[in-house]
Amino acid sequence: MKAFFLILLLGVFAFASDIEQARAEKAGLEADIKKINAQIAQTDSLAKAEQRFNSEQQTRQRADAERRQGEIEQLSQKLSELSAEMRRERVAIASSQIQVENVNSTRKALSAQLVLHCRNLEDFIKNGLPWDTESRVERISVLCRDLENSAATEEEGFSRLRAIYTEEIRFGDEVQISNRVITRSSGEVINANVLRIGNQWIVYQDDAGLLHGVLNRKIGADGKYEYVWKEHLSFEERQAVKTAIDVKLSRKPPQMVVLPLSLSINR
Repeated sequence: MKAFFLILLLGVFAFASDIEQARAEKAGLEADIKKINAQIAQTDSLAKAEQRFNSEQQTRQRADAERRQGEIEQLSQKLSELSAEMRRERVAIASSQIQVENVNSTRKALSAQLVLHCRNLEDFIKNGLPWDTESRVERISVLCRDLENSAATEEEGFSRLRAIYTEEIRFGDEVQISNRVITRSSGEVINANVLRIGNQWIVYQDDAGLLHGVLNRKIGADGKYEYVWKEHLSFEERQAVKTAIDVKLSRKPPQMVVLPLSLSINR
């Protein structure tokens, strides 16, 4: 009996020990479960945070993509506007270049016409009455050279040419007398009062009033015009020359003087 109780007591002790061990294992399991649950909760929290971060990143990326798409569309529109503006500018530049070329062509043509007028006037002066011819030709020749060398603009050339034409017109209208040294046809050099009536006549009378001459134009052997003195005058011609010179020198009152003279062309 005692042995039974002893066995029973040992069994009770063993069962109690098993219970304690089971409780310890349960506590360990619960601790492990709590730890695992904490880890799971932490993992869930991290997953949610990562999911939230990923969602925010996706939202931000979509917003950035939309913003960039809007910027790209704005840039594309600006590029289209700039391209259109550049095309308009190119058209305007091309039109301006054409206008500049037209202006340059017009200026060249005008300059060529001015040079042609200068040369024609130069020839006219050279072939006209020999009165201060060298200075008159030099003035027009300088203008020709300046125009040909582009040293003078077309506006300046036109202004200078107009001034020269004005002087030549005045030359053709005025009556001028001066005392000059002239060489007669015989080669004799004398002092004489030389009267020029416009661009029509030049006559002279020496200081003594004895020698007279009228300038005649003739065509030389080379086909060019040259001027020679006609000095064998009739009485009427000498009287006409003398009267014209006296009137110009105020030796006689103003009066109509008929000059029986002409610049006839002799061959």
